Amino acid sequence: MSAKSRIVLLALLLWLPLSAAQATPAIETWETPNGARVLFVAAPALPMVDVRVVFAAGASRDGARPGLASLTAAMLTQGAGDWDADAIAERLDDVGASLSTGVDRDMASVAGRSLTSEPAYGRLVETMTAVLAEPTFAEADLARLRENRLIGLRRDEQDPGTVGEKAIYRQVFGDHPYAADPSGTSAAVAALTREDLVAFHRRWYTADNAVVAIVGALERDQAEALATRLTAGLPRGEAAPALPPVADPAGAAVQAIPFPSSQTHVYIGQPGMRRGDPDYFPLYVGNHILGGSGLVSLLAEEVREQRGLSYSVYSYFLPLAERGPFLMGLQTKAEQAAEAQAVLRETLGRFIAEGPSDEELTAAVKNITGGFPLRIASNGSIVQYLAVIGFYDLPLDHLERFSERISAVTAEQIRDAFARRIDPERLAVVTVGPNPDPGADPGVTPADG
Repeated sequence: MSAKSRIVLLALLLWLPLSAAQATPAIETWETPNGARVLFVAAPALPMVDVRVVFAAGASRDGARPGLASLTAAMLTQGAGDWDADAIAERLDDVGASLSTGVDRDMASVAGRSLTSEPAYGRLVETMTAVLAEPTFAEADLARLRENRLIGLRRDEQDPGTVGEKAIYRQVFGDHPYAADPSGTSAAVAALTREDLVAFHRRWYTADNAVVAIVGALERDQAEALATRLTAGLPRGEAAPALPPVADPAGAAVQAIPFPSSQTHVYIGQPGMRRGDPDYFPLYVGNHILGGSGLVSLLAEEVREQRGLSYSVYSYFLPLAERGPFLMGLQTKAEQAAEAQAVLRETLGRFIAEGPSDEELTAAVKNITGGFPLRIASNGSIVQYLAVIGFYDLPLDHLERFSERISAVTAEQIRDAFARRIDPERLAVVTVGPNPDPGADPGVTPADG
C-alpha cells in the first residue's frame, strides 16, 4: 500500500464507528512499571491504533513565565533523538501516521495515530517515544517558534473576540493560574530561553505525572507493551501538586475595552464547576437548555429570535481540575450592546429562579442522550475521553452510565444547582467594541486593566 493510500485509509477510519458490541467501550486500566496510569479500550474492528499521553503540564504550571507550557509542547515535535522537525514529519508521512501536541490550562498532550501493521506502527511508536523523552529543544527551532508565537500574539491583539476571551478569563480568575492565556504574553514569550523549556520538561514530563490512553486493534499484552515502551524513557518523577482552589468572586466586575470594530463583543462569566463535580450533570443539562444547544436554547430564543440582537449566542461550563469558567457570550451592534447584555442577565436570572419547564427538560435529555452515541463513535473520540477520564480520575463507568445519569436529572436539581453555583450579582462582564458601554448596574465598579 502506498503512503498516499494509507493516509486516505486513516482519514476514513477516523470516522468509522466502533462495532455495535463496543457502543459503550469497556475500559481496562493498569500502571506501567515506572508509574504511568494506562487506560485501554480494545477496538478490533479497525486496523489502527490511537494513543494519547497527557501530563499535568498545562498552562496553569507556567508560573511567572506565561506561554512556557505551550511553547514546550510545541517544541517536542521540532526535534527529538537523532531527528529534526523535517525528519520527524517525513518518517511519519511516509507510513501515513500522525503525531501532534497540544496544551490547555490543565494538561499537555502528545497524540499519535497509525495503522497497526508494520512499518507504520513501529515507526509511530519509535518516533513518539523519542518525542516524549528526548526532545532536543534546538536553539534555532526555538527562535523560529518563538517568533511565530510573537506574530500570533500580535495578531490576537487585532481580533476583538480574542481580546475579549483573554480578558474575561482574567476577570473571572483574578490571580489564579487559570487567569493567564496558554499562549502567553509577548514580553514573557520573548524572554523564554532553552533552559526554561528543558527545566519545564524535566519537571513535568514524568511517568508519575502521566496518563496513557490507548484505543485500537491490540491485545491487552500488546497495549501493555506499547504503554511501557512509550514511558520507559521518562523519569518516574512525581505527580503534580494540586492547584489552588478558585476563589469565589468578591463582587461584580466590569471591564470595557475600546476597539475599532464594527460590532461589540459581550462576555459574562463566573467560576463554574470542576471535573467530577457533584453538580456536573444538573449543570450540564441545565446549560444545554440555557445556551448550550445552539439555536433552540433559551438564550437564542430571547436574544436572536425575539429581539434580533445577535446572530448567535451561547453559554457553557468548562470543567477543569479546579473550577473552570461558566461563560455566556455574543456579538452585536455597538448601539445594542447594553440591551443585549441586559437580556443575557435577565434570561440567566430567570433560569436560576425558575429552572427549566418539564417540556424543556424532556427535550434536552432526548437531545443529549440521542446524540451521545455519535460522540463516542470513533477511535479518535474515544481516546480523548479516555485521557480525560484518566487525567481527572473520573469513574471508569463515566461513559457507560452517561446517558443514565443525564436521564435522571430533574428540573428541581437543575434549579437548585444553578441557584447555588451562579450568583447574578457577582458576574464578571467584559465588552470589546467601539464606544464600549458595559451597561453595568449603578454601583458596579469597573475592573482595572
